[in-house]
Amino acid sequence: MGILNVTPDSFSDGGMFSTRDRATAHAIRMADLGADIIDVGGESTRPGARPVAESIELDRVIPVVEAIRQESDVCISVDTSKAAVMVAAAAAGCDLLNDVRALTAEGALGAAADLGLPVCLMHMQGSPETMQEEPGYSDLMAEIKSFFVDRIACCVAAGIDRDGLILDPGFGFGKTPEHNLMLTNRLAELRSFGLPLLVGLSRKSTISKVAGNDVSMVGSVAGAVVAVTRGANIVRVHDVAETRAAVRVVSAIEKEQLP
Repeated sequence: MGILNVTPDSFSDGGMFSTRDRATAHAIRMADLGADIIDVGGESTRPGARPVAESIELDRVIPVVEAIRQESDVCISVDTSKAAVMVAAAAAGCDLLNDVRALTAEGALGAAADLGLPVCLMHMQGSPETMQEEPGYSDLMAEIKSFFVDRIACCVAAGIDRDGLILDPGFGFGKTPEHNLMLTNRLAELRSFGLPLLVGLSRKSTISKVAGNDVSMVGSVAGAVVAVTRGANIVRVHDVAETRAAVRVVSAIEKEQLP
């Protein structure tokens, strides 16, 4: 999953792809480099980020989704928690809803049920504004599992097909660096849900703290490879070509054959 932030303030690439033409060109470039999914986001969810108005998010996201769909049949994901953005994105041609708030915002659950698109549910403690203010857990993995049990049940009760759900444990969302490392290492425990797992470690602060800012791309690729070996089905990344190559090499070694 290639990351496409059409925002001025995202932590890694804010402002780089804030026009429709630049965003679309980058999306096509990522698809050409091997991204299976392009994840378009119009609201930064970095630590301390403040919500943006619905109208602003619509203006940022929908023209880009429309333009990508006109030029490519690549799978398009829209990273949003707002029901109106979900509806408009579906009409514009998106294929997947990716919600860091796991359909808890007003109207989101009903909108997702009506649209019938696959949905990624992410775990987050708190909100982007406050999530890194001393996050704490008595049992990290147990609490994440309990959260997913609840959200899956709510989705199914609302009429969403369980087989259309994807789970994202929320690396960096209301978690300390130690939590993030544990979560990645123990990712296989979430396979018990029988649903695809999505992991987004790319260029997060924990990666930089371990690898150093100057080599955060290398650290991100290493983290993605570990996540895949622990059971991730989808890795959300900035560096598509490098990550894809690394995963292919690991897969070839494990299978003892060329891709």
